[in-house]
Amino acid sequence: MSNITIEERGQVAILRLTNGVINAISPGLVDDFSKGLKQIQKEFKGMVLAGGSKFFSMGLDLPSLLKLDRSAMTVFWEKFDDLIFDLFTIPFPTVCSMEGHAIAGGTIFALCCDFRFATNIPKKLGLNEIKLGLPVPYLPDLVLRQLVGDRAATKILYYGDFMTMPEAKEIQLVDRLFAPEETEAEAVKEAVKLAALPGPAFAVMKFNRIEMIRLRREETMERKNKEFLDCWFSPTAQELLKKASLTF
Repeated sequence: MSNITIEERGQVAILRLTNGVINAISPGLVDDFSKGLKQIQKEFKGMVLAGGSKFFSMGLDLPSLLKLDRSAMTVFWEKFDDLIFDLFTIPFPTVCSMEGHAIAGGTIFALCCDFRFATNIPKKLGLNEIKLGLPVPYLPDLVLRQLVGDRAATKILYYGDFMTMPEAKEIQLVDRLFAPEETEAEAVKEAVKLAALPGPAFAVMKFNRIEMIRLRREETMERKNKEFLDCWFSPTAQELLKKASLTF
């Protein structure tokens, strides 16, 4: 799996995104991430999700995705939606380690973990989908509102601005800050501590936390995916996305 690596840390695995410097979310990365997640669930009791030191992930791989027609993009989007749902609902502890920028889809990956540890230097995260003519997908929209409250989430979603990791910590979007060289090790330490707790009890409590979001997503996912794709293929979004793709 060339887009990820899996590293053992006792009962915990590090799933590391390795799709180049920016870790763009391509069809290949989604497929590898999905396979890796299934493998880790079978073999480990906890997970740390990590990326690169410059970018945790820059988000969707716009240059490759803009080449897809509606049918192919639908296949990709449904796989991506399933992946973030699987990450959100996996029945053991997950900690995200963000040493680099987490943009759009990168922030979505982080939201779907139980805890988010980040570097204390000026790296940024955020959901800028609205500036590209897109809605934030339904699952991360719900998760964000659960984490930071409806009013703070509404501002994040409507304006699409980026924030620094310390600013994200102020609203509890990020749990803890560390020096860059310490972030991943601290995330592993936290995951190991949580993985040592009785697994069945942890799984039940996690299920209780996510149950309402899980039910709402399952009831509406077909309609919500169609709404996202309608926006993706709108003339306005296509123009904005093509301009954004030039930065990749």
